[in-house]
Amino acid sequence: MKKFILCILAAAAFAFPSGIASAGYVNGYYRSDGTYVQPHYRSDPDGNPNNNYSHKGNVNPYTGKRGTHR
Repeated sequence: MKKFILCILAAAAFAFPSGIASAGYVNGYYRSDGTYVQPHYRSDPDGNPNNNYSHKGNVNPYTGKRGTHR
């Protein structure tokens, strides 16, 4: 039984490594050129465009808005 639990914990550590930025809410802010950016939700900034809310074919679960970027 101990080996089974250790295997599960090892698998969880591999599947959910620490230190990764998570999806979440971004407060509104002003850019350096004075433009205001509305508060919004974002997906994980992992560099993969296929799993981001704004990518075509995906839907933002917070707003229901479909992605348009390719």
